[in-house]
Amino acid sequence: MKRLSIQWRVTLWFTLLMTLLAAVGLGFLFYVGGQSALSATRDRMAEMAVNARSEIGLDSGGFAIDSDLEYFRDGIYLSVYDAQGLPLYGAVPRLFDNTVAFADSRLREVTDSGGRWYLYDVCYTVDESDVWVRTVAAVDEIGATISSLLRLAVIVLPVFVVLAAVGGFWLTYRAFRPVRRITQTAREISRGGDLSRRIGLGPGRDEIHTLAGEFDGMFARLEDSFAAEKQFASDASHELRTPVAVILTQCEDALDGPRSPEELRAALKAIQRQGEKMAGMLSQLLFLARADSGRQTLHREPVDLSGLAAAVADEQRELAAEKGIEVTADIAPGLTVQGDETLLMRMLINLMENGVKYGREGGHLRLTLSGGAGTVTGRVADDGIGIAAEDLDKVWRRFWQADPAHSRGGAGLGLSMVKWIVEAHGGQIAVESAPGRGTAFTFTLPEQA
Repeated sequence: MKRLSIQWRVTLWFTLLMTLLAAVGLGFLFYVGGQSALSATRDRMAEMAVNARSEIGLDSGGFAIDSDLEYFRDGIYLSVYDAQGLPLYGAVPRLFDNTVAFADSRLREVTDSGGRWYLYDVCYTVDESDVWVRTVAAVDEIGATISSLLRLAVIVLPVFVVLAAVGGFWLTYRAFRPVRRITQTAREISRGGDLSRRIGLGPGRDEIHTLAGEFDGMFARLEDSFAAEKQFASDASHELRTPVAVILTQCEDALDGPRSPEELRAALKAIQRQGEKMAGMLSQLLFLARADSGRQTLHREPVDLSGLAAAVADEQRELAAEKGIEVTADIAPGLTVQGDETLLMRMLINLMENGVKYGREGGHLRLTLSGGAGTVTGRVADDGIGIAAEDLDKVWRRFWQADPAHSRGGAGLGLSMVKWIVEAHGGQIAVESAPGRGTAFTFTLPEQA
């Protein structure tokens, strides 16, 4: 049974169940039919015996029996006897032993050499003379009727079984058609690696349509995940290729013939800058990898976010001054959150550095922090190059940059870290931007009571 497919197993169980129900139903009908036939025969026997009384009288010292009295009807024989048991009128079955003793008003079943019989006797007194009326019916005739029905059922039941099997197979074939489609799609994806394929059963509220919808959603997520992984590997290789190339070039130049101490020092500084860039990128990648795997832990403690934001703003003023960007801060005092101070500082630094990198020269960068309704709301806004509306959902992607020409060596990982840090602290972050008008990042964090 285990080697059969589910479709065949369901078909077999359906056929067995329908066969069992049919057999039980037919058996019940035969039993009820047989009992009804027997009851009807007994009632007619008693009725014929009772009705015969009105047809019996006396005439010139003897019994006078109306010739209209029926002595056979529907397989039931009627006969009339005097007190000594001598036949006066009627008939009995040819094989019936007519010597069986009378029993008044009692239905009996007797067996003799001729077969099995139902008897019903009634004794009447006509002008002080007794007369017996007997009705006889063959038990085998009732059984023969039931046997005929049973033989008919033996013929009909196999036909019913075949119809049940065919019907069950057709129903299960239609019911499992979506399952075969799911299996085929999964097999094609497994063999061809085309994650863009979908089952596409369409609308439906049953369990199989729900399962197919979940599979399609899983395939879509897997496709996005693999695409992101490929893009991540490509972007990481691209970002690391430049500093590696610079380092190798500087090393080759330094080793290619004699160089003055100043030239060697300049080469080493270039190598150092590229090494620091690679170290920073690898640190960010390690952070994101730990975050993705759930191994990046938070060391929660009460953090004075107001003081932390003020310190970050002061630190970023020096970097912003190189581009002539004015940094202003509007920070409400005493705002405290429960979180990891190092990660929260990293989040603020990344947002401020992003504003400096993409801000216009001589522009403004504004940091605001306020509280209310149990939350702390922060906003970092610049008036730089801005981001197109269709690209706003891309800013959180790793290695994505609105304008690589203005990245100043950035790898496009900072905002991915910012989003994870905010959400890890139970907060939310959103971005608003317009090309040429600047960008604003707004985050909310739960305030510590």
